[in-house]
This record gives sequence, structure tokens and C-alpha cells, in this order.
Amino acid sequence: MSPRGVQLQVQDRYVVMDNGLLQVTISKPDGIVTGIRYNGIDNLLEIQNEEVNRGYWDVVWSGEGRTGVFEVIKATEFEVITENEEQVEVSFTRPWDTSLAGKFIPINIDKRFILLRGCSGFYSYGTYEHLEGMPAFSLAETRIAFKLRKDKFHYMAMADNRQRIMPMPEDRLPGRCQTLAYPEAVLLTNPINPDLKGEVDDKYQYSCNNEDNKVHGWICFDPPVGFWQITPSDEFRTGGPVKQNLTSHVGPTTLAMFLSAHYSGEDLVPKFQDDEQWKKVFGPVFIYLNTVLDDEDPHSLWEDAKIQMMVEVQSWPYSFPASEDFPSSDQRGNVSGRLLVQDRYINEGYISANSAYVGLALPGEVGSWQRECKGYQFWTKADTDGYFSISDVRTGDYNLYAWVPGFIGDYKYDVVVTITSGCDFDLGELVYEPPRNGPTLWEIGIPDRSAAEFYVPDPNPKYINKLFVNHPDRFRQYGLWDRYAELYPDGDLVFNVDTSDYRKDWFFAQVTRKNSNNTYQATTWQVIFKLDSINDNTTYQLRLALASATVSELQVRFNDPKANPPHFSTGLIGRDNSIARHGIHGLYWLYNVEVPSTRLVQGDNTIYLTQSRSISPFQGILYDYIRLEGPPASSNSNKKH
Repeated sequence: MSPRGVQLQVQDRYVVMDNGLLQVTISKPDGIVTGIRYNGIDNLLEIQNEEVNRGYWDVVWSGEGRTGVFEVIKATEFEVITENEEQVEVSFTRPWDTSLAGKFIPINIDKRFILLRGCSGFYSYGTYEHLEGMPAFSLAETRIAFKLRKDKFHYMAMADNRQRIMPMPEDRLPGRCQTLAYPEAVLLTNPINPDLKGEVDDKYQYSCNNEDNKVHGWICFDPPVGFWQITPSDEFRTGGPVKQNLTSHVGPTTLAMFLSAHYSGEDLVPKFQDDEQWKKVFGPVFIYLNTVLDDEDPHSLWEDAKIQMMVEVQSWPYSFPASEDFPSSDQRGNVSGRLLVQDRYINEGYISANSAYVGLALPGEVGSWQRECKGYQFWTKADTDGYFSISDVRTGDYNLYAWVPGFIGDYKYDVVVTITSGCDFDLGELVYEPPRNGPTLWEIGIPDRSAAEFYVPDPNPKYINKLFVNHPDRFRQYGLWDRYAELYPDGDLVFNVDTSDYRKDWFFAQVTRKNSNNTYQATTWQVIFKLDSINDNTTYQLRLALASATVSELQVRFNDPKANPPHFSTGLIGRDNSIARHGIHGLYWLYNVEVPSTRLVQGDNTIYLTQSRSISPFQGILYDYIRLEGPPASSNSNKKH
């Protein structure tokens, strides 16, 4: 028997979409999801919440004399776009005019919801538009949030190795917890579930890179129901594949994050001028519901959700959205090619750009993709031989960008790539020459834009999240910044390139040191290395790749810890807050420091690395990789190293 057709009921204050598997109720004309009925549960959403706080689109914006305004998007007009047995698509719009100035975000918004025949879930997407006549504003965050029933949904899953029974929202209230260094992090002192006593809860522990952030959600065990947020494409998210975003957290809450400043700061807050014309479609994303038979393990709902996620990814771009602003596959184009690396100090020939990240983003400078936040981006990973293919790219002008794990810096293809409907570009062989002046004298770490390979300590036993004990993401434990002063009570880190091991001897974050009077002081790390000889009247090169910076200034001195001014300073950089939010990376920074041979001596040398800003425990940097290069070898003596 084929599933029954989709039915739409339009009432005075609500719109109800029903396909026999589930029923979705949306307020009219606001466009807030107030109810989801599925598998015998009248409403999966939190019925104790006001209707406006169940399933909603929201923004955080600034402009017209207001800053950091949180706004749940309430539409003012409702329209049926498509209504037949196969599909219902409904639209909730909020046109902007000058009477709304200062009260609501100055854009036109169209939120849409789609229900298909036989589909165990529903889709949502939105179009934001800023036109001539609209005032300047900035957009710090936009997303879809769902608040699920706390009496039903207690088990959260976002990865095979990141799933668990979660605390209750009441556990975060006074009397049941102790607030830690910031409001998001609490120590559970008297939780409803005694098994969780003594654990830390912090939503940032469940952050995830965009490239891995495709499915997450919650399981109810009685009756067995899974509620999953599936994001099949990153094209509408900002910041590229390794930008981190929130997923699900205590509430029970699940989020579809489209744009945020988390792990990046102001750099990823788009700022629009008066009259600037901009339009962007966010989504569609899929809210997937599933169940199992009574004798099956409800945990298997996660496995089924992963399978459904793959189905959605393979169906992208969807063919069914009715908006002309969402192009179908045949209206898009494709780009392919091969990326090679040329570094003659490693290999005379070309090296395949194994697993390179290759992407199309708005035209800009080298590396600008990681701060670009108004357009669409399309990313893929090259294969082991450096071949890449990017399919279903929206029409428009792009630059092709890339970076290659194992090599520093960023690649940009100098020709603008213009995508037209149905085009198929083969760019052929492209060659990236990473920054390099001379042979490697020594190196610390792995150039992969992350600090994960360095020493990540065990957490203070008082502040543990059991999920991350003996876990590859051990850096997600709370309070690791405080471990530095405990491990180095009498002096700062000293690393000898001949005898030290960066996996054990290089602390993952250069943080401030807490004093006994609760102030903080700058820290200076030393790198000791030997030079058997010095090439006079030449220049050495220090490569400093940073994986993150938070209100920091890195000063570099050679052989004189008190040199004033320092030989090099980054100046004040970074607002990505990765240390406080348990991230192992934020935005990437690369500094190429020329070192005259007069700064070095034969025998033992010391580089002093000072992070000089020290007002809080969260100021600091995460190193990605450090390399000292000797002077350039003459052209006839290039050797393999």
C-alpha cells in the first residue's frame, strides 16, 4: 500500500501538514513550529514552553543603534506555494519597511517548510534579502532551533563516539549545579540523575567542524523515537569545512547552525552597508524522525539516521524546493582538476596534494575564504593523487582556494572561475608552491591547522565529562587551561628540539599563568636548538603557523629574552575563543619571520616566544606548526632532505 498523500489544513491561527507518518503544526502567520506528532506522541516539542519557543528560526544582529539583538523571526504573511498529494510547501514571509526600523533586522525574510509523501520528516529553508533602501546592519548568528520534550528525550548523539545520556535542563539551575568560569559551563552537584553527579556540562563540548556536522539529535526510549537534524550540504554555511559550530545540547535542544562567530569572532560576522544588495538561501535542512520495533534496540536509531543522512547528501541539491532562488542540479556547474605541490627541499618532482581541501568561494585574497561570510562556498577533499571534483556549484564568479595537510600556507588559483548552468570546467594540473626559502633545520608539530598533536593534559579530576575520558577529542574537557600552571609551577615551558617530543613536551595552548591573587601574567616559552655553523650575511626563516588566537600578541626574540622591541610581533590578533570553548583550532594564521644570521650564534640558540596579553585565563594561542629554515641553498646544491 503506497503512503497516503500529503494533506494541508489551513486554520485561523495554524497550518497543519500531514502525510500519515507525521503531522507538523506551524503558527500562522508567524511560521513557528508549535507541534510535531509522530509515533503516538502528540507533540515531540516541549509542550511546557510557550509556542514561540519550540521550533523557530532566529537571528542575532546589530544595527541602527542596537547591538547583539536576539530575534526569533516572526513572519507577517502566509502563502501556500505547492499543494498536491506528493508535496506541500508553505511560505511565511516578513517583508521589511521603514516602519520596522530599529525594531527588527532590516532584511526581507521568507521561511519555508516542505512535507513530501511517504517521507518521515520535513524540510525547512529560508531566503534572506537586503535591498536598496535598507539600512546597514551586521549578522552575528542565524540558525533553526528545536526544543524537544524533556520528559521524553534524554539520550543525545552526534557522532559514533560522542553520544550519551544527558543532564536535564533543571540540572543547570541554582541548587543543582555550580557555575564555572563562564555561564555555559556548570558542575553538576545535585543532578536529577545521580549518575551524572560531579560531571561538567557545557554545550561547547559538543561542537563540531562543519565537514563532520551532518547529523545529530536525540533518542526517546519509550516509545522509541529519534529526532535528527540533517544538514546535507555546507554550501550555505560560512567559514569553510573546518569552521566549528554548535550541534545539540542540554535542553533537549537541537540546532541547525548557518552562520555564527563561534571559534572565529568578529571576522565571521558579515557587515552590510546601507543599500547593499545581498540575497542568500539557507538550507534546506531536514528534520528526520525514525522509530524501531518494540524488540529492537533504540540505539540503532542513530545508525539509521546516519544512513538517512547519506541519502540526503546524495540527493543534494534537492529537486523539490519551489523557490527560484534554489537552483536544481541542471542549473549548476562542475569544476575538476588536480592539485600538485612543489617543494624542492622535499622532492625534486611534483608531490600529489594528498587529501587537500579544495574549494570555491567569492573572489578575494589568498586564504580569504576562511573569513568570507556573505556568499556560498563549495568544498571537497582531493584524493591521494590530488585529483578533485566539485559538483553542483551555483552560478557566479569564484576563486578556487586550497590548502594541503602537511604543508603550510594557502593556495589560490589566480583566474576567476565563472560558473554557468551546466558548465563542466577541467582546470587541469594546478601547482601549489608553499612558503619555503631554505632547508628545514628543525620543526615542531604537524602543519594541519590544528593543535591536536601536541600534549593535551588530563582534566582536573573535579571537572570531568566522562564522555571524553580516553577519547580522541580529549581536548574537549573543561578547564585544561588551568593545567598549564600546575604542570609548570616554577617556570614556563622549555623545548629542546634535539631531545624533546612535541607530543609530550609541548603544551597544546600557550595560555596565561594564574597568580595567587587571581591576576594573570604573560608566559614566555623557549625553543632551544643547536647550529653547528652560521652562514654569515644570510637570512634564515622562521615559519610560525598558529591554529588559533584569542586577544593575543605573540612576540619573538632570539637569544635575548629582554630585547626591546622584540625581533617580531604579531600585534594584537584573534577573537576566536577556542581555548575557552574546548576547540583545538580556530582561524589559521601564518607568519613568516626573517632572521638575519647576526641574530644567531654557533652552538646553542634560544627562541623566546612570549604571549604578552594577560588579563584573562582564555587569552592565548594554539600553535599549528613551527619551522626554522636555513638560508637558501644554491641552485646546484638543492638536496632531498
